[in-house]
Amino acid sequence: MPIPKRLIPARHGDARGWFTESYNRQRLEAEGITEHFVQDNHSFSAVKGTLRGVHFQTSPHVQAKIVRCIAGAIWDVAVDLRAGSPSYGQWVAAELTASGGEQLYVPGGFGHGFLTLTDNAEVAYKASDYYAPSCDGGVLWDDADLGIDWPLGGNAPQLSNKDQKLPRLRDFTSPFPYDGTPLAALD
Repeated sequence: MPIPKRLIPARHGDARGWFTESYNRQRLEAEGITEHFVQDNHSFSAVKGTLRGVHFQTSPHVQAKIVRCIAGAIWDVAVDLRAGSPSYGQWVAAELTASGGEQLYVPGGFGHGFLTLTDNAEVAYKASDYYAPSCDGGVLWDDADLGIDWPLGGNAPQLSNKDQKLPRLRDFTSPFPYDGTPLAALD
């Protein structure tokens, strides 16, 4: 199983603007990302400080994601939830911006969440399996055992009712196996 990776697709620009390939299967395979993506998702958050996550899907509908910000900026987080992993409960994060075109690959077995850093933030992501409500899960965004350093600046985030009630890591039994590849820092 791969680990999260920060991707920066090349942009080709001139005085008119720029062009990029936001998804190129050959480029991803060269990075070791081999999932077949079947669904595109798009979210809009009106207010800076909206936090969504930390979410995942379990078997038989485990999802890998390729996340990008297409308006504004977000702090994007991936949490290792693979049982037996030496990096279990640890996380990596990257700022994704519309202006920079950065992407974060979040493999299955990792929780995913993001915080909007601007008003009117839009996030688009590819998923490797279809949304399955019966397989939907998550862990609490502010669990001290995770210690995620959300850049909230002392402000409370905007949360859904669902995200306020997710279990803590210690109350979660991971269904995700560890494949021997520990979490590593993002480039």
